[in-house]
Amino acid sequence: MDSIDYYNRYAVPYYEKTVELSMEEQLQRFLEYLPENADVLDLGCGSGRDTVFLEEEGCVVTAMDGSEQMCKLASIHTGREVLHLKVEDMEFDDVFHGIWACAVLGHFPPEEIQGVMKKILRALKEDGILYFSVRKGDRNGRFNGRYFYDYDREALNHLLDSLSGIKVLDIWKTSDLREDQSSRWYNVLIRKASEEEEEW
Repeated sequence: MDSIDYYNRYAVPYYEKTVELSMEEQLQRFLEYLPENADVLDLGCGSGRDTVFLEEEGCVVTAMDGSEQMCKLASIHTGREVLHLKVEDMEFDDVFHGIWACAVLGHFPPEEIQGVMKKILRALKEDGILYFSVRKGDRNGRFNGRYFYDYDREALNHLLDSLSGIKVLDIWKTSDLREDQSSRWYNVLIRKASEEEEEW
């Protein structure tokens, strides 16, 4: 069972466990860098919780998830269509002012994350903002039906240093919002460099 299968099978309990969690601190930091009425991709939107928040703040949101069952639940919650698409199958080019990828990238092994990040950055407009979060730790493998790759600071820095045409804006740690979890998370904000910056 891969991670998508897990979310299809356990969509309802996962939805119920996460839909009421508040990511407001992280969302507000993300929004500070976006223009008014920004076009935003909620990448791996899950319950659609953050899509609702971003829309209430005036963003034009494309909600997307790789799990068909999560898409159905998120569509009910948000009252809008949710794009059923895996991250690795995206073909967006220069579309979004911002991409919100909460707890998504840790499902990709190190040998795949480069290609995934290239697709994400290609989807951003020049000067676009990416938020992503990854779990702090040392797991690398399948746990309870899902694949996880956790990061220490060295691994995170290695990933960021390997990406061309970006500027790291902020990195900070937060605790897991779920009561039964003691995990810590790295939160990262990066900006896609303009052509002038890349030439420089």
